[in-house]
Amino acid sequence: MGNYKNLSNEEAIAKLKKLAEDIKVCMFCTELTKAPFSTRPMNLQEVDAAGNLWFISGADSDKNFEIKQDDKVQLLFAKLSSSEYLNIYGHAHIYTDQSTIEEKWSPMAKAWFKDGKKDPNVSIIRVQPEYVYYWDTKDGMMVSLLKIAVAAVTGKQMDGSIEGKISV
Repeated sequence: MGNYKNLSNEEAIAKLKKLAEDIKVCMFCTELTKAPFSTRPMNLQEVDAAGNLWFISGADSDKNFEIKQDDKVQLLFAKLSSSEYLNIYGHAHIYTDQSTIEEKWSPMAKAWFKDGKKDPNVSIIRVQPEYVYYWDTKDGMMVSLLKIAVAAVTGKQMDGSIEGKISV
């Protein structure tokens, strides 16, 4: 059921960037060794040319505290409308220097930080992926749904999805 295509180098970063920036919001998980682990929705700022994922966060947040205790994180992206999914395991690094804040700042973040990018509570999180796995449709959602319907009627196996590891 589905095709496998592992990606590396520029192709891997392009796929990671396309999927993550298109989906935009992920479940950002910390304290991975605890049950239940901590999770919260986070808005992605960008995926850079090296495949790092960047977020804006409150310096005094539980998330930042948890990252300082253990930098291992899991990011889960899902876009049901187009059957696109990303599972990212990596290491988080927190930045509080003004130059990084200036570079990664988004005006939308002012909703959480009343003094904008000068707010002393602003921090930036960079997640460096160690393991990435993706699921995607080969032909888009409508064609995939049609293929599923045809497969259900004919009994033939559908060939509409693609998945694999992304090595960055």
